[in-house]
Order: sequence, then C-alpha cells, then structure tokens
Amino acid sequence: MDKIAFFLPTRKGSERVVNKNTRTFAGVEGGILKIKLQQLLEVERVQNIIVSTNDPETIAIAQSFNNPRIVVIERPERLCLSSTVIEDFINYIPTIVDAEHIFWVHATAPFADVKVLNNALDYYEKTVLNGDANDSLLSVTKIQQFLWSERENKCVNYDRSIVKWPRTQDLEPLYEINHAFYINSKENYLKFHDRIGERPLLYELDKIHSFDIDWEDDFALAEMIYKQLYQ
Repeated sequence: MDKIAFFLPTRKGSERVVNKNTRTFAGVEGGILKIKLQQLLEVERVQNIIVSTNDPETIAIAQSFNNPRIVVIERPERLCLSSTVIEDFINYIPTIVDAEHIFWVHATAPFADVKVLNNALDYYEKTVLNGDANDSLLSVTKIQQFLWSERENKCVNYDRSIVKWPRTQDLEPLYEINHAFYINSKENYLKFHDRIGERPLLYELDKIHSFDIDWEDDFALAEMIYKQLYQ
C-alpha cells in the first residue's frame, strides 16, 4: 500500500472548542492530535502521514515524534480561515500529496483507532482497488430513527399516510457522514474536485467509533469514553 498516504489537517483558531486538537486530553499531553498520530503510525502499510496545518503547536507535536513518516506541510493562511470555502481546500490537497490514493483522517475522531483504520483500508483495497463499482469510501453512521423535517412538516424517512408510527426497524435507514475518514484517489480529487468520487462506498461505524469532537461537551464526554476504553 505504498501508493496511499494519510492526510491529517488541523488549523489554529478553533472557535467552538479552544485548542481542541492539541490541549491535554484524558491526561494525554499533546491531546487528540498526539493520539491520532500514534494511531496512524501503527498502520504499518501506509508509510506517509501528511500533516497540513498553520498551527505552531500542531507542528511541534508532530515533530516531537521525530519520525520520517510524518511530514508537516504548512498550509497557506487563506486556507485556514473559518470562512475558507471547503472546495478550495479540497482542490489544494492533491497539489501537496504525491500518493495515488489519499486517506483523509481527523484528529477529532479519536475512537476511529488502529483497528478501524486497518479494516477500512482492507475494505477499500478489496473493493475499490479491485475493480468494484464504487470509486471511493467514506465513513458514516447509520440513523434509523423517526426524522422530522420542520420545513416539510413531515417525517423524511417514511410515509405517514401509510403507517403513522411504523416499527423503528422498518424505517428507511439514512446515513450521517461522520467525517472520521475519507479514502479517495488523487485522480478523483482532480477529476471531480471532491474528496469522494461519484459512487462512494459507505463504511459504517458504530456510535463510539464514529464519535466526533465538535463542541466543548463532546470533548468532556470523549475524555470519559477514552479513559474507559484505553486507560
């Protein structure tokens, strides 16, 4: 798998959770960034880990590993703003990654651990790389609950004119993109200007492994979960 590289972006100035990537997490100095880098280093089949950032603390933590597999590339400030258009950032990625396939991960998913990453890599290799109809992979969380649209004033995943309250297991499942990871070819990045292709394969994670730290409450809850699972 020398044709695939991890891509790990961070930026300074997190607004909802201050310094969420680098502040001490569950007693781990270096925080969720250090945890994620340790996880990535344990995936031995992927040699290159590209850290894209404008954050001096991220750079210091990444360099503290003193590992040639970790390559820090400082990102232009224009691509690190809260107002940055995500498509502009996506178009930038293939300009700095030489690998044929890009395994995009986030530090904010600390429970998408080594086992999860290896399994996802296996799945991508056995399907997409072996000529499957799907051309990319993204991590999702299955939602099979009663989902109501205020705008449409109705449930969006079943027809109440047929059954007002069906069994939960009979509801149409929908899938939340949880941002734990994306795997896509560099060719698709250049062709579609997107981090997924036209036919992405859904890789389902459970609630724990898909947990994303986006708010201060998430950070506190994730610390409790991490202590139970890993300490």
